[in-house]
Amino acid sequence: MNRAHSSPTAAGQAVGRPLGIVLCLLTVFGPISMDLYLPVLPALTTDLRATTSAAQLTVTACLLGLAIGQVVAGPISDRFGRRLPLLTGVVVYVIASALCAYSPTIPTLVGARFVQGLAGGVGIVISQAAGRDLYSGGKLMRYYGRLTVIAGLAAVVGPVVGGQLAAVTDWRGLFVLLSAIGVLILLACVFVFRETLPASNRATGGLVQTGRDFRRLLSDRVLVGTVLVSGLISMALFAYLAGATYVLQDIYGLSPQGYSFAFGLNSLGFMVFGFAAGRLCERWSEQGTLVTGLVMCVTGAAGLLTSALLQLPVIAVILSLFIMVSGVATITPPTTSLAMANYPDIAGTASSLLGLARFGAGGLAAPLVGLGGSHNALPLGIVTLAATLLAAVTYLAVIRGHTTVPTHVVASAQRLPTAASTS
Repeated sequence: MNRAHSSPTAAGQAVGRPLGIVLCLLTVFGPISMDLYLPVLPALTTDLRATTSAAQLTVTACLLGLAIGQVVAGPISDRFGRRLPLLTGVVVYVIASALCAYSPTIPTLVGARFVQGLAGGVGIVISQAAGRDLYSGGKLMRYYGRLTVIAGLAAVVGPVVGGQLAAVTDWRGLFVLLSAIGVLILLACVFVFRETLPASNRATGGLVQTGRDFRRLLSDRVLVGTVLVSGLISMALFAYLAGATYVLQDIYGLSPQGYSFAFGLNSLGFMVFGFAAGRLCERWSEQGTLVTGLVMCVTGAAGLLTSALLQLPVIAVILSLFIMVSGVATITPPTTSLAMANYPDIAGTASSLLGLARFGAGGLAAPLVGLGGSHNALPLGIVTLAATLLAAVTYLAVIRGHTTVPTHVVASAQRLPTAASTS
C-alpha cells in the first residue's frame, strides 16, 4: 500500500473549542438543507404547478447529491487534506443555494438542488473524517454522539424557522436564507478550521489506490453490514422527512407552523436519544445500543402503518414518528463508530461509503412516499416499516456476533496512531 505513516501531528494536538464547534457545525449541511423548506413544500408544489411526486424530486435530488458528494469528497480529502476540499464545497453550496432561490421551474430547481447536495456532502464527510483524525476510543464515540445532537438541533431549528418564515416570505426566501447560512459557515471555516490531516499521513496512488481502499472496506463484514443497516434506517428517516409534511398538513390539517412544532418535537427526541446513544456506546456496547435503536425504529414504523390503516388521530401519528425518529438517533452513533473507528488512515473514504448509503437510500425513498398522492398516508407507513424490518434482518444476518477487527485494520491502526484529544 503506497501510503505514508508517521507520528501524528495535527492529531496529537489538543482540539480547541472553536475548532470543535466548527466541526460540529459542518454536520448541519444535511438537515438544514432538507428541513428548512419542508413546511413550504406543499406551497412550492402549487407555485410551480407540479405534482406531489415531482416536487418531492427536489428532496431526492438533494439527497442523491449529498450521497455522491461524499463519495467524491471523502477520497479527495484523504489525498489532499481536509481544508481545501471543505472550503471549495462551502463556496459552491452558497452559489447553488442562491440558484435554488431563483429557479423558475421544477426541473431547474431539481438540478440546483442536486448541486447544492453535492456541495453540502463535502461538509458532512469532512466533519466525520476530521473527527477521526483527532479522536479515538471513547472520545471518538462521544464526538459522533455530539454530531448526532447537532444534526438534531439543526433539524429542530430548520422546520421551526421555516414554518415561521412562511408567514413573511415564500420558499424562495428560505433558499436565500440557506445561502446566507452557507456564508456564515464559510467564514467560520476560513478563520477557524485548520488542517487535521498532515501531509505525511495522506493517501497516495490516485484512482487505483482509491479503488483498493474501497475494496478493503467492502471486505470487512461488520462494516458492510453496518453500512447496509445505516442506509435502510436512513431510508425510513428520509421517507418521513419527505412524506410527513403532506400527511400532517394535507390529511390532518396542520398549518405550516403547527407542522414545524410537531417536527420540532420529533427532532428534540432525535437530539436526546442521539446524545444518550453516544454515552451508551462507550459505557455499554455499540451492538447493544444498535439493537435498542432497531427495536424502537420497527415499533415506531409499525405504529405509523397502523395509524394509516385505522385512520387514528394525529397524536398517534406524531407519537409513532417520535419513537421511530428517536430510534434512528440511537442507531447513528454506533453505526458511525463501527464503520469509522478501525480505519484511521482512510477515514474520508470510510465516511464517504457511509454517507453514500445514508443519503442514497434516502433519495430512493423520498419519491416512493408520494406515489399515493398527498392525501394517502399508507405509502409512508409501508416504506418506513419495510425499511426498518430489513435493517433488523440485516443486523441479525450480517453483524450479530461478528466483532473481530480484520488483521490488516489492526496493523494499519498501529502504524497510524491517533492521540487522545480533549473533548
